[in-house]
Amino acid sequence: MKKLIISSLALVALMACTNTENPLLTEQNTPYGVPAFDKVKTEHYMPAFEKAIAENKAEIAAIVANPEAPTFENTIAALDRTGALLDRVTGVFFNILDADGNDQMNAIAEEVTPMLSELSDGIILNDSLFQRVKAVYDARETLGLTPEQLRLTEQTYKSFAQNGANLPEDKKERLKEINKELGLLSLQFGNNVVAETNAYQLFVTDESELAGLPESAKAAAKEEAAAAGRPDAWLFTPKRTSFTPVLQYCQNRQLREELLMAYTTRGNHNNEFDNKAVIQKTMALRIEKAQLFGYQNPADYILADCMAKDSKTVDTFLQSVWAPSIAAAKREAAALQALMDKDLPGEKLQPWDWWYYAEKLRKEQYDLDEEELKPYFELSNVRRGVFQLATTLYGLQFEQLEGMPVYNPEVEVFKVTDADGSLIGILYTDYFPRAGKRPGAWMNDICHQYVDAEGVDHRPVIINVGNFNKPTQGNPSLLSMDDVETLFHEFGHALHGLLSKATYKSLAGTNTPRDFVELPSQFMENYCYRPEVMKTYAFHYQTGEVMPDSLIAKINRAGTFNQGFVTAELLSASILDMDYHELTSAEGLDVDAFEAASMAKMGMIPEIITRYRSTFYNHIFTTGYEAGYYSYTWAAVLDADAFAAFAETGDIFNPEVARRFRHLLEQGGTRDAQELYLEFRDKPADPKFYLQRKGF
Repeated sequence: MKKLIISSLALVALMACTNTENPLLTEQNTPYGVPAFDKVKTEHYMPAFEKAIAENKAEIAAIVANPEAPTFENTIAALDRTGALLDRVTGVFFNILDADGNDQMNAIAEEVTPMLSELSDGIILNDSLFQRVKAVYDARETLGLTPEQLRLTEQTYKSFAQNGANLPEDKKERLKEINKELGLLSLQFGNNVVAETNAYQLFVTDESELAGLPESAKAAAKEEAAAAGRPDAWLFTPKRTSFTPVLQYCQNRQLREELLMAYTTRGNHNNEFDNKAVIQKTMALRIEKAQLFGYQNPADYILADCMAKDSKTVDTFLQSVWAPSIAAAKREAAALQALMDKDLPGEKLQPWDWWYYAEKLRKEQYDLDEEELKPYFELSNVRRGVFQLATTLYGLQFEQLEGMPVYNPEVEVFKVTDADGSLIGILYTDYFPRAGKRPGAWMNDICHQYVDAEGVDHRPVIINVGNFNKPTQGNPSLLSMDDVETLFHEFGHALHGLLSKATYKSLAGTNTPRDFVELPSQFMENYCYRPEVMKTYAFHYQTGEVMPDSLIAKINRAGTFNQGFVTAELLSASILDMDYHELTSAEGLDVDAFEAASMAKMGMIPEIITRYRSTFYNHIFTTGYEAGYYSYTWAAVLDADAFAAFAETGDIFNPEVARRFRHLLEQGGTRDAQELYLEFRDKPADPKFYLQRKGF
């Protein structure tokens, strides 16, 4: 629901602009209508937000004041078509805030978030507007609407009803207060995680302490230290690109422990950036909000519009895959303990030992060393490979554009066209970590796809953001296997946005239920290590030679290696998320004790730390995945089944199956997700393909 409303927080006729030089408020005549990133300055944002919000209010007032009886066109479609200017401003601001932010941007976000929350509430709780929406909704079956118009009418009504339009006035006022507070708490949580990540620096001055660490990782750490004013040292931080090689290869057990603990205790140091009180306040407000709507807990309120529908369904689903996952993880732990006993007799396997001994075991069992693979996973080649995959499956073409406006010199831009040469959209990529970038990887719609009232199809502008290894002196950016999968994953989200063929922006692209939106992204991961695909991107960065068949075979033989750990790490975070959002009260919530109890209840083994500890769990406390982290596994069942549709034909690029899957991607949220999937597959998804892929 949030997605629908925020994307519709929109604008109307342009009012007189007090700053005609503000590139966010004036047409910049940029190529393909992309934002004028190179001209936007920090001081432009607040005037742009103020203007956009004022215009949005004027547009809503115009819809309400329309003397004609409510119709689909003058109410539902009119509401959806609001948003050009505010969409532009929010698309630019929040993307840069996440990807290249600073203290000034954070301050603006803190000021503007309550303004946007107030605007959203002012729309959704406007009774006159709701009565017009309701009039169209009540008459929807008699209006001769197209299926997409009917869907938009139903989704618009739902968004009003589920966000408070039917509440009595006193509860509406309380809801407004809750939404404002939640918006600010979300910002505070994310800012605290970034601050904690940036604050921690571990300088190593004795190279002997780095025994076992690959030269490429040492070179990166040396450059980081030099940039920090310490050319005599090697610098390590809680960023994954920095500490992951240490966990995998460094013989120094104490260093492994130090860095893993630095990563997993972010936001939990009882200092100004501690997130425990933020979590307690957030959960108290989410519970209160859910109970305003008659739900016992936030999970059932949130899940009402997802494929799963309720928390009981999610809990049953998670338990069905948790049991085989933790059983596999226990077997893996025993194998790693046996290997560790040879090095350190009498020592107990700890979380900071797992990656190190798993890497040794992988090499022992499969003769597979990830450092041996990295020279074949040069970033630009991997990206070229995923582009080629989109060409093979869907006929898309990619052309790099030079001289385009960007917000950081590291950003690159591509024009995406269809097989007939028509424009699909514009894709930005921003792959390297920097101080102002939040951790992780993601896709954003900078400009939405939609068809305007004149019938013009506005093609989307999409960005993929990551935190991959930066090039070092003499070496390009070389990816790990996990990085390769992440690049394919986020590109799948990008395709979902780029291929959109919706009329109405509230239903376009990734505006789907959260437990469906990960299907397109995870589907792409199925192709990462298929030999046919690897031969299009896995070239040694020094020799240009394609990865040998013997090495590709090793990767595929090891495909189910360590999957108990990977899946248990993921599922434990999903269960922790549900445990939080099935609370009916947050009174006296002790975050550390609650998390420990959750792990104990599910039977998590002490050798594994859940993927996201509470105090840096951005997915559920900042990015809108609350009671939704399960969706990665839910969608994994769908994506494994979808890939089976190709594999069953004997051709993983089967043109007819690809055509049907592209059609699914094009539909966005214009149809019910389950209906869309059944149309593609002719049957419900079978979880056996997921379990087989995991080796369970």
